[in-house]
Amino acid sequence: MRIFRALLGMSVAGACALAVLPGVALAAPAAPYTVLTVNLGLHEPTPVSGSAVYDSSNATMDAAASAGDWLRLTAILPDRYVRIDTAAPAGQAWTAGQTYPTVRAGRAAGEALFDMSTAGNGCAYGSGSITVRQVARDADTGLMTAFAASYEFRCDRDVEMMTGELRWNSSVDYVAPVADPGRLNFGSVDVAEQRSRTVRVRSLGSTPSTFGAAGIAGEHASAFAVTADTCAGRTLTAGAECTVTVVSKATTPGSFVAALRLPDNSSTGHWSIPVEVSAIRSVVGTYYPMTTPTRIMDTRTGNGTVKGKIGAGRTAFLQVAGRDTLPRNGIGAVVLNVTVIGPTANGFVTVHPAGEALPTASTINFAKGWLGSNNTTVKLGTTGAVSVYNRNGETDVVIDVIGFYAGDESMSFERGMGGQVQWYEPYRVMDTRTRGLIPAGGEFNAWIDFHAYNPKVRGLILNITAVNPQQAGFLTSWSGEVPRPNASTVNYGAGTVVPNLAYVKTMPCPEGSCNGATGAARYRFYTSATTHIVVDLVGVVDDGTEVDGMRFTPMSPTRIVDSRIGQGLPTALGAHEAGKVTAPAAMLTDATQVLAMNVTAVAPTTNTVVTVWPADTGRAKPNASNLNPAPGQVVSNGVLGVLGPQDAFYIDNLSGRTHLVADVTGTFQVYAGTAAGSRRTGRPAVAGSGWTPSTS
Repeated sequence: MRIFRALLGMSVAGACALAVLPGVALAAPAAPYTVLTVNLGLHEPTPVSGSAVYDSSNATMDAAASAGDWLRLTAILPDRYVRIDTAAPAGQAWTAGQTYPTVRAGRAAGEALFDMSTAGNGCAYGSGSITVRQVARDADTGLMTAFAASYEFRCDRDVEMMTGELRWNSSVDYVAPVADPGRLNFGSVDVAEQRSRTVRVRSLGSTPSTFGAAGIAGEHASAFAVTADTCAGRTLTAGAECTVTVVSKATTPGSFVAALRLPDNSSTGHWSIPVEVSAIRSVVGTYYPMTTPTRIMDTRTGNGTVKGKIGAGRTAFLQVAGRDTLPRNGIGAVVLNVTVIGPTANGFVTVHPAGEALPTASTINFAKGWLGSNNTTVKLGTTGAVSVYNRNGETDVVIDVIGFYAGDESMSFERGMGGQVQWYEPYRVMDTRTRGLIPAGGEFNAWIDFHAYNPKVRGLILNITAVNPQQAGFLTSWSGEVPRPNASTVNYGAGTVVPNLAYVKTMPCPEGSCNGATGAARYRFYTSATTHIVVDLVGVVDDGTEVDGMRFTPMSPTRIVDSRIGQGLPTALGAHEAGKVTAPAAMLTDATQVLAMNVTAVAPTTNTVVTVWPADTGRAKPNASNLNPAPGQVVSNGVLGVLGPQDAFYIDNLSGRTHLVADVTGTFQVYAGTAAGSRRTGRPAVAGSGWTPSTS
């Protein structure tokens, strides 16, 4: 701290409050003026954090002059102070109209001193210039009695200068626009979002402020844009205000700083404040697979709930968040495999967010004595739980959690970036009917090769069908990186054709395996009974970076089709008949591409196949199935309902006549942070697929 011989000192006292200025016209400051203005611009926030005007309206202004044309001016605020120390070059006196180079310390010949500091925050090195506008001295002592100057100051070799005006007991007018806020910090903003902030600009100088058009300056100017400007072309008298609106529009992750610059009639020609944003790639809506499918409810054993069947009209509460390896916070929705065992009556089970009213929707439909499962994605209630409702009779229910979708950014700190979903037109990757039955107890690897896309693949979304099992049993699919889990993917009866949607975590094929497809996405199967297995690829979970990746937005189950009452479809579909369903606009955004649905066939008149595919694309019906119901059966399956350009999908019935029901549990939107700019019609091609013989 410098020691001043304070031969002359004075204090200009004012209200010790930060200036959030009233919106009424103010009288212009009257001479003599004691004021400090700071125009931070692109300078780092050291030693001050933002642009500001300090005068008697918002601070106590304390000034002290001493020999050698030294001046200390301090703006004292309730929580801090801002101080200027300045002195003429050694052996010289200030001369009005002259500009001097400045340094913070160690002056060479001809260099003036200029330093800015705040409580606990100063500069190790400082440089710039000062232009003297006025200097007055006492005739007897020679000490300064008034001073006015404009300054430029660079702290610690910052690449940019801050500028401002300095007045002490001066009659020299000044232009002083002030902004609220004085530093525009957008905080953390998703690259998919354009966040808007408005800056209020007021004139506090003795001379009115006249403005040109606002703009963004600096290396990272492209990360921001001015979207509205009521200041351009205006002259503001004291207390009058205008506004400038800025939007952050960074498209890549990173920290970006620029300056909002407003041309004016000040000595520097412009006023500016820093604008900054920390652009992030959001994890909300991305998918995180469990290491292996994990059982979190089994009414037969009391796992996760009270032991015993769920009665008619009864609801079981199931806590999901925090169970096993699931995070306690940050989950938006979970992917579940729901299995019904030994129901005593025809009925259905609905899994929905805990704490919400029972929706008009079903998760799994069944006949008396049935054993079966269905994959569903369920939004979690506010406590991280779901409710499991049984309509008729009594039934055991088993639930395995396969993975989850992030509901907020906290997941990024715990798990990093999740995966995005890429939808695929159904593509058959496995059909054991071409090579023979898989024997009971059979455990084997399967894989899909995407060539250059392989490193981005984290999981597969498959429609897995058990075809004509020789007895009742189950299939399990998992990554194969750990032993077979105590979980099921498809539950089947003897002689049936049973599909189920499955999210399957994958691992890369090691070198020398998968028939030479090193790096291909590998997964593993187990079947408890001898059966054929058919697998259709309907989606891929990527690493969170692939173009046109989709994020999931969960919703409470919502019925959009029930042909029994003419909702969505006018009536039951006949043989070889396709109905067109348009998704309700209320559940869509411009980026929505896929509906997460539960589709139910109701009492078909014969064995049939139900297929869903996007409408209005010119594509023929794919050679794949979503449901394979038997006569009179009421059966459901999870479906990724891809929407065509008119936000619609087709649903086709192959044989006989059947009613259809569809419930939506969420939507998939293209994430703007990785969007290609238009709806993509293709996906990275499947280069090959295969499976190894059973290792039973």
